[in-house]
Amino acid sequence: MKTVVVESPAKAKTINSYLGKDYTVLASFGHVRDLPSKNGSVDPDNDFAMIWEADSDAKKRIKAIADATKSSDELILATDPDREGEAISWHVLELLKMKRGLMKNISVKRVVFNEITKTAILTAMKNPRDIDIPLVDAYLARRALDYLVGFNLSPVLWRKLPGSRSAGRVQSVSLRLICDRELEIEQFRPEEYWTVDVSLLNESNAKFSARLSRLEGKKLQKFTLTTASDAHRAEQAVQDSRFTITAVDSKPARRSPSPPFTTSTLQQEAARKLGFDAQRTMRCAQKLYEAGLITYMRTDGVSIALEAVAGCRSIIASEYGDRYVPVKSRGYKTKAKNAQEAHEAIRPTRPDRLPKTLSAQQDEDQRRLYQLVWQRTIASQMADAAFERTTVDISSADNQTGLRASGSVQIFDGFLRLYQEGRDDVEANDKDNRLPKLGQGESVNQDKIVTKQHFTEPLPRFTEASLVKKMEELGIGRPSTYASILTVLRDRNYVIMDKKRFIPEDKGRLVTAFLENYFARYVEYDFTADMEELLDRVSNGEIPWKTVLADFWREFYPAIEGTKELRVSDVLECLNQVLAPFIFPEREDGSPARACPKCDDGTLSLKTSRYGAFIGCSHYPDCSYTRKMNHDNGNGPQDDGPRVLGIDPETSMEITVRSGRFGPYVQLGEPADKKEKPKRASIPKGMAADAVDLAKGLQLLSLPRVVGDHPEDGKVIKTAIGRYGPYVAHNGLYASLKDAEDVFTLGLNRAVDLLAEAKKKKGGAAGPIRELGPHPDDNEPVNVYEGRYGPYVKHKRTNATIPKDKHPETITLAEAVELITARLAKGQKKPIQKKKPAQKKKPVQKKKPVRKKKPKA
Repeated sequence: MKTVVVESPAKAKTINSYLGKDYTVLASFGHVRDLPSKNGSVDPDNDFAMIWEADSDAKKRIKAIADATKSSDELILATDPDREGEAISWHVLELLKMKRGLMKNISVKRVVFNEITKTAILTAMKNPRDIDIPLVDAYLARRALDYLVGFNLSPVLWRKLPGSRSAGRVQSVSLRLICDRELEIEQFRPEEYWTVDVSLLNESNAKFSARLSRLEGKKLQKFTLTTASDAHRAEQAVQDSRFTITAVDSKPARRSPSPPFTTSTLQQEAARKLGFDAQRTMRCAQKLYEAGLITYMRTDGVSIALEAVAGCRSIIASEYGDRYVPVKSRGYKTKAKNAQEAHEAIRPTRPDRLPKTLSAQQDEDQRRLYQLVWQRTIASQMADAAFERTTVDISSADNQTGLRASGSVQIFDGFLRLYQEGRDDVEANDKDNRLPKLGQGESVNQDKIVTKQHFTEPLPRFTEASLVKKMEELGIGRPSTYASILTVLRDRNYVIMDKKRFIPEDKGRLVTAFLENYFARYVEYDFTADMEELLDRVSNGEIPWKTVLADFWREFYPAIEGTKELRVSDVLECLNQVLAPFIFPEREDGSPARACPKCDDGTLSLKTSRYGAFIGCSHYPDCSYTRKMNHDNGNGPQDDGPRVLGIDPETSMEITVRSGRFGPYVQLGEPADKKEKPKRASIPKGMAADAVDLAKGLQLLSLPRVVGDHPEDGKVIKTAIGRYGPYVAHNGLYASLKDAEDVFTLGLNRAVDLLAEAKKKKGGAAGPIRELGPHPDDNEPVNVYEGRYGPYVKHKRTNATIPKDKHPETITLAEAVELITARLAKGQKKPIQKKKPAQKKKPVQKKKPVRKKKPKA
């Protein structure tokens, strides 16, 4: 008997069916131990000794593997074929070695496979090897580095910058990318320029467009025409000229397909074409891999196996015709920095498995991602697309004014018939214009002249696709870590997503500014990329892993120690200077940017609290002025002072819009003294503060609003705006309102319905909202319920939360079973057993004292 260890239960089930009864295949469920989050898990003073810890679930799984190994003569470690997979195999083996006498007469082998197909599995079993120790060393170095940076740098942030969450070796550099781009956008000053386009007719009366390219005998540059008067002068010059075609230049052009997917390019294209974030893409790809549909999804390689190439060429010929099959098969090499090409690119395990033939076991996300992988792989082996690109020069009789027309014609679509790579920020391209047949010496007539004003634009904010691409270009992190890094940035509230683009939050900008000023070396792009290169050298066996750690710690530790004497006030004043363009923008009236608008001589400065940073006056508590860091964000007043809306007709007091540390609000009057609190009302998200007028201010101050009496108990239903947004309330029951305007317009019937739904969620659903069918193991029903904390699936007594990327109306039985299996693997709390009533103790009978016999005289 042989014991095989893989990572996931789905993979174990598939592989077990391929290997047969002589094998026991068990899952480790990922990593079986990790560094505990406490001081001393990595000890630099003890040769970087590392303390590992396995949780209770992992211990159970290791026990199951150990029990199976006892009755085996061979242990086969078949975890994933990358650094993490190698580490899991190493951890499993180390834990088994700790069990006395277990591994004494057992042979240990390591096998790897790039796809879960019967052929690949059986081939791997015939070609075992030992654990790749240099690859494990690279994992140990990476894990120790991440721990040393995070565990030492994060506490510095907590002490010196209250409200901050964490810092990380790669996380902080990625955040800097987003913050630097935002700073570029804020500092960008648009420049005006004009273009002149002319609609022309050739001798056959065919219409085409050309652009002014020469004026007064000089070549027109982008910023030659910078004002309306310049554009008018150019327009007049065109009107006064008669034009003739002086040159027609036609050149053939070819366009080649992109290589098959790497992890990075898959994440980028899935974001562009499918709208998936990196985490959703990787989760979906993992399922396709475990189902044996695609090859391993964590890879930097762009090449594919020769048999796969042959399969692609065969499909191309049968599906699209011989014209689309190139004479020679294509080979690709990666251009990414620090790429490791040990594995194939991501491709279908069988090129002849068309997307439309996938079984119903795959959900919609999996089918869409598989189609993307299949199309990209097949297109990578198709013929080039062929074009003819034409440039036409048109001149006035005196050669002082010139126009240029350019365009292209697609002669053969080639790979474009199947697939075209997406782009993040598409710009108009004059070369895509189609031109009529034109000849040198041909006269053309003017039809219409259009002058157009333009302004230069800053670089756009990063999307997930463009950020991943930039990280890959700079060598920051590894493709397998991109999804988790971006998730951490969102979870820490360092960034938000707006129209699928990253915007740094105030907290994220503070952290980045702090690190750039006090730990500049460790958030430099080159430093992070160089560290990745060193780790790659460790994995190649070129340098010892502890040498890398020692060199890093020698410089990092003094930097940490150097911050101990820093005072929070010094840090904040430093950040005041660094972030001045962002938090203290120049004022239109020329007054000092940091002058307090409320008192006469106070100075504005960064302040911190448990909730994060805000701007406050130096004369606090005498002056109570506060505002958010970024007060010019479309949801707050556009100046530093109150904006008067008008007079309240009942009290004759002024109603003003103000900006506080928790956002914009309206206020009635001014307090007579500091102890008096004026009436205030928050302006909810989604309602622009600069759009609030007197009528809206009066409505906000009138809250809570009485909707009416509840028909069941006659008690009042009210609407209001609270800390978490607008809501409707009745007798201690609350229901959120999606739109802030609903607070003022909600009717009684709708309010009753919303409260009924909230009551149902609070108490748990009376019945399932969907019945998925019987569980394949025991035929017991699997249903979907709506719970207090969101939708979940239930089988017997096991509940499993439905992830955010899944919808309760579309989740399949197979997905539900997988969630339930994962929940069971994590373990559930044991049901509380009722204590048996204590038995009454029988009264202890006192023994009669024994009289001692008197000794005889």
